[in-house]
Amino acid sequence: MIYRHFVFDLDGTLIDSRQDLADAANAMLATYGAPPLPVADVVAMVGEGAYVLVTRALARAGVPADPDEALPRFLAAYDARLTATTTPYPDVLDTLAHLRRVAHVSVLTNKPQGATARVLAGLGLSAHIAAVIGGDSPYGRKPAPDALLALAEGSGVPVAETLMVGDSWVDVATAGAAGVDACLVSYGFGYAAVDERYRAQARYTVASVSELRRFAEPAG
Repeated sequence: MIYRHFVFDLDGTLIDSRQDLADAANAMLATYGAPPLPVADVVAMVGEGAYVLVTRALARAGVPADPDEALPRFLAAYDARLTATTTPYPDVLDTLAHLRRVAHVSVLTNKPQGATARVLAGLGLSAHIAAVIGGDSPYGRKPAPDALLALAEGSGVPVAETLMVGDSWVDVATAGAAGVDACLVSYGFGYAAVDERYRAQARYTVASVSELRRFAEPAG
């Protein structure tokens, strides 16, 4: 199958942001006098937006704080270290450069729009991406399909020729709700938590982002 529109998740798909997300969550917890959580614990909370991450971190740390009050603390901490240790996964830059020559490339993430734009620019990814929708847009967060459908409409490419690429069940569920094929990336930090039901729903699973080139028309 050849696709003319590739929609990528961000964290765990294009970028390895584990340490910065964990450091921000622990900085937020520290403002309440709570000890830090292990990186692996925080990573397991990622994927459904900052509010859900903050709610889970507070519960895991036993902090009886209001997530609405804690969320700005997390966002401020994360904003201060967006790309301190975050890097693109291997082959991401080359693959995006290839895909943008033959297809439309978008990003759909539950990370806030402003932070997403700064990360993409800071890591040199922006030039390869035509459209971005973050989790604080009017379309709502994944797995709601509205943002994915909006990206498809904006690209001018039918959903039948659109591929959603991500590392978590949220990405598969979003694709399914929008009538879009899904591809899981097994290298992403969310993949281990994807259960068999969602793994079966994904049309493809790849071990490297470079494998996506076979789903696009050859360049030039």
